[in-house]
Amino acid sequence: MSTTTRLITADELLTIPTYVNGSDRRYELIRGEMIVMSPSKPLHGIVCARLAAALINFVEANDLGMAFGAETGFVVERNPDSVLGADAAFVSNERLATVDNFEKFFPFAPDLAIEVLSPSNTVREINEKIALYFAAGSRAVWVFNPKKRTAAVYTSPSESRTLGENDTLDGGDVLPGFSLDLSKLFGGLKR
Repeated sequence: MSTTTRLITADELLTIPTYVNGSDRRYELIRGEMIVMSPSKPLHGIVCARLAAALINFVEANDLGMAFGAETGFVVERNPDSVLGADAAFVSNERLATVDNFEKFFPFAPDLAIEVLSPSNTVREINEKIALYFAAGSRAVWVFNPKKRTAAVYTSPSESRTLGENDTLDGGDVLPGFSLDLSKLFGGLKR
């Protein structure tokens, strides 16, 4: 006899409490299965904060759309549903114009999804997220590894280039004119 896991939808995920037994919980949904995300450690948190700040400053100064910090949900697949919460993201004005309810998850992937690796992330898990983002319409995915002090810049699920801590990341076609000195992003951080 086999057991069947009941799959949940993006709308059902919205109704699940995020504050349980005195602690905050974050969730992602992968093909209908809820994944509990552990709290971030300081190294992950500061890299996410620095990335979000740089992204927000550039996007707002150039009126390109909106930049989002961690935990903003994007529906990247339907039936069964997958909802990912990028560590930071950019959505263009054109795509924002199609959204009439900011109290629900975005019904699409961000133009740019940013993931910051944690020690618990597996290669398979990250590759699956990258594939989901692109299949749902992302134009770029950046994956940062704070321990190795690198950034992998994906322009498709199978095309990427890796930058080191002495390199400068540019926004490519998604954020023309954006640049980020990786030595400043990773500067002063303990491994």
